[in-house]
Amino acid sequence: MGVTQLNLEFRFQDKKLRGFSCELIRSPYGVFPERVLTTACQILVPILLSGLGMITAGLVLNTVQHWPVFVEVKDLLTLVPPLVGLKGNLEMTLASRLSTAANTGQIDDPQEQHRVIGSNLALVQVQATIVGLLAAVAALLLGAVSSEEVDFAKMGLLCASSVLTAFLASLALGILMVCIVIGARKFRVNPDNIATPIAASLGDLITLSILALVSSFFYRHKDSWYLTLLVCVAFVALTPVWGIMAKQSPPIMKILKFGWFPIILAMVISSFGGIILSKTVSEPQYQGMAIFTPIICGVGGNLVAIQTSRISTYLHIWSTPGVLPLWMKKFWPNPCSTFCSSEINSMSARVLLFLVIPGHLIFFLVIYLIEGHSVTSSKTFVVLYLLASLIQVTILLYLAEVMVRVTWHQALDPDSHCIPYLTGLGDLLGTGLLALCFLLDWLLRSKAELDSLSELVSVPP
Repeated sequence: MGVTQLNLEFRFQDKKLRGFSCELIRSPYGVFPERVLTTACQILVPILLSGLGMITAGLVLNTVQHWPVFVEVKDLLTLVPPLVGLKGNLEMTLASRLSTAANTGQIDDPQEQHRVIGSNLALVQVQATIVGLLAAVAALLLGAVSSEEVDFAKMGLLCASSVLTAFLASLALGILMVCIVIGARKFRVNPDNIATPIAASLGDLITLSILALVSSFFYRHKDSWYLTLLVCVAFVALTPVWGIMAKQSPPIMKILKFGWFPIILAMVISSFGGIILSKTVSEPQYQGMAIFTPIICGVGGNLVAIQTSRISTYLHIWSTPGVLPLWMKKFWPNPCSTFCSSEINSMSARVLLFLVIPGHLIFFLVIYLIEGHSVTSSKTFVVLYLLASLIQVTILLYLAEVMVRVTWHQALDPDSHCIPYLTGLGDLLGTGLLALCFLLDWLLRSKAELDSLSELVSVPP
């Protein structure tokens, strides 16, 4: 669908019209593309802020992994990726839905705005409670594979900590997302570019901090077995109340009924990333794994969420669910067209991809300045880390293009169905590739040390 924009400029002098000029702009893709510099600037600042938040989250995780509760209850580390991933499953999805609603004018009317915001926040609370409980169950099941003993006190601590953390983090971040999207709308900034990175900037830090504090509280009161049971029952009992509030909006009610599979599967995918983290974080060759995990997972999740939200907004404006534009008919597009064409979504994919290396270099430098003794300064590791992050984001951006097309063709909302999968995959890819980077760097350094040692031995006295 082509569209033409007419820009008129009137020139007045002494309240009299002295002249005017007009400009016709035609776009063959139905949307007027933002300038590359505008898009990059709008994305860059939130991404850098989110990076600082993720660095702080990494430092927090590096500290709390030595707390008694994390040392004794190893499954808490398995909980970290799925709980932190809730920002992708819930908060980023919420931000994307609200951004689409803002860009399509759905929240311009005050009454409609209250209905959309209230139902969305209620939906997030239902999802957070259920997914938090399921994340704890998944961590227990995965932990039971390598452990023969069953400790019911630890099970209760894990479930209560997960549910309470998910609820409080989702409530705080949900309110923050509402304020950001409404503020962006008033200041004429595209919320697709800023809402999801800002959700991530505080999401990791808030979630990890709440998990550490809540689990430590339950650990100190582990003799009061009824406390964890009471918390779980109370929050599960509140879910029907949030469900009734979500019924105000038919589209949200549809998500409440049929939108569980994406977030549950994404939580399971993230849990496998949690197993990788829990198995490697205490090994000497993986020193620094706790610091870098939130960063590589978070950056990948942020960038792919931005791209998914932008494509979804594009389709909501210029198409109807179930009908793809002619130039998006292929479910598996050529990767070159995804990253190298003149189409608006390809332009944003290039911008996001070009931000990966500079962004990670800045974050690596900040981490090294703060925690120089805790991270490797090996040039080999830096190169491997940057390559891993580039591979991760490239795969995610291409999958975003594919998944949005497939879900839109099936008349499903990409905001609710794609972002959870992609952020879950981002967690698994990020954690797995990061562990591989540490392993390869350790192997290469060990080989170099052995070679130098053999040379010393072979030199005659």
